[in-house]
Amino acid sequence: MENNKIALVTGGSRGLGKDMALSLAKKGINVILTYNSKKDEALAVVAEIEKTGQKAAALQLNTGEVKTFGKFFEEVKTVLKGTFNTDRFDFLINNAGIGINAPIAETTEEQFDTLTNIHFKGVFFLTQKALPLINDGGRIVNLSSGLARFSMPGFAAYAAMKGAIETLSRYMAVELGARGIAVNVVAPGAIETDFGGGLVRDNAHVNEHIAGITALGRVGKPDDIGSVVAFLCTDDAKWINAQRIEVSGGINL
Repeated sequence: MENNKIALVTGGSRGLGKDMALSLAKKGINVILTYNSKKDEALAVVAEIEKTGQKAAALQLNTGEVKTFGKFFEEVKTVLKGTFNTDRFDFLINNAGIGINAPIAETTEEQFDTLTNIHFKGVFFLTQKALPLINDGGRIVNLSSGLARFSMPGFAAYAAMKGAIETLSRYMAVELGARGIAVNVVAPGAIETDFGGGLVRDNAHVNEHIAGITALGRVGKPDDIGSVVAFLCTDDAKWINAQRIEVSGGINL
């Protein structure tokens, strides 16, 4: 088992990020997860990971506030030293995100800026600040969305940011290749979580519609995604680089 490898997962207290954190732990990888406001939930995930025999820690972070990143990485250094007895980590999973569903005609500048800061600007600068702490030969996994490939009304701003992430990921792969760091994108389809106010999970009509346009005939669940992210952080995936891997059960084919 890769017991001394460490992953930093943003937005790891709930939803997809929680499953990613647990899936990484099952692969023998230690985890630092971030949460925005739900400290208790984050600590519960840490406890769950520790039950598997891996080490874990939780730190507060709003990935949309770039000015806080310097302080955040000072905290990361402290945790690396104190909890993991090291000064570097191996895998960065840029997962944290929110959903805003609004037609182009009604999207406010505030909504647009919130999405930009969390889904694009935050990912760019968090990765930049993380680079000195990531081991050579490490991995970066950025989260996109099926909505960057196919279009559904109401997600223009969100999906455009994800399209930007897909382009950015290729550039990261080119620039970090000399350090042996592979960079890939995981693009989930529609998943039953509390994301976007639980739109897919709690609305039977939406759920049924998505199942109907998915080749495998159902809506995604969080554990459909976490295992793929964890796989990309193993040696089995060592030659996968600069790829967009859609994990959607075959939606809108």
